[in-house]
Amino acid sequence: SSRVVEIQSQMAERAVELLGLPEDRPCLLLDVGCGSGLSGDYISDEGHYWIGMDISPAMLDVAVEREVEGDLLLADVGHGIPIRPGMFDGCISISAVQWLCNADKKSHSPPKRLYRFFSTLYTALAQGSRAVLQLYPENSEQLELITAQAMRAGFTGGMVVDYPNSAKAKKFFLCLFVGTSGTLPKGLGTECADEEIHQAKFTNERTRFRNAKGKSVKKSRDWILEKKERRRRQGKEVRADTKYTGRKRRPRF
Repeated sequence: SSRVVEIQSQMAERAVELLGLPEDRPCLLLDVGCGSGLSGDYISDEGHYWIGMDISPAMLDVAVEREVEGDLLLADVGHGIPIRPGMFDGCISISAVQWLCNADKKSHSPPKRLYRFFSTLYTALAQGSRAVLQLYPENSEQLELITAQAMRAGFTGGMVVDYPNSAKAKKFFLCLFVGTSGTLPKGLGTECADEEIHQAKFTNERTRFRNAKGKSVKKSRDWILEKKERRRRQGKEVRADTKYTGRKRRPRF
């Protein structure tokens, strides 16, 4: 239904935002549990490239029919991610990772499958990049299991919870850092001081004192013009370009 499409798209937008990608170049992202490619559409609209993995041939068939721009891979991420090291600038996953907590076959061990997924994901990501995995945990044990295996695999980071006080809008994003532990982003709708407890953080001692590599490059004129051009192609209302587009104001105004 269109409601599902809308929610998927919003969650993809939030996940990509939490990735904090550099703004001066297109990036290559991995979409874990890409399904019919709805989150991939958002990645493409933002001017980035993606490879999607999914365990369901039927869903990938729909993605092919929809002529998505990403490359598609039929695979069970519980067996690991078969991609060469350091290839991705980031990874997103919408409502998929909690499935690794289920033992669908006798031979399946959820901790082992999670560790296999996280350790190969860690390798596939470039240094200094992030993975943002939106998930629907069944309970706090599941969250702890997932987080523990991510830490074991070398990630730092933690859970960002959007709208923690709303039963309907509450969303969990596992925000993971490769190599350098950045500052964990704030959850949306967590304005009150006592909300801090919802932000479970874990860092590993080694990387705590090396800060993430500064802020991403500021929005250049070309980057802005390209983004406006994409918005126009989507039929959205966009302001006309002028000589002032992308120009910085003087400090005193």
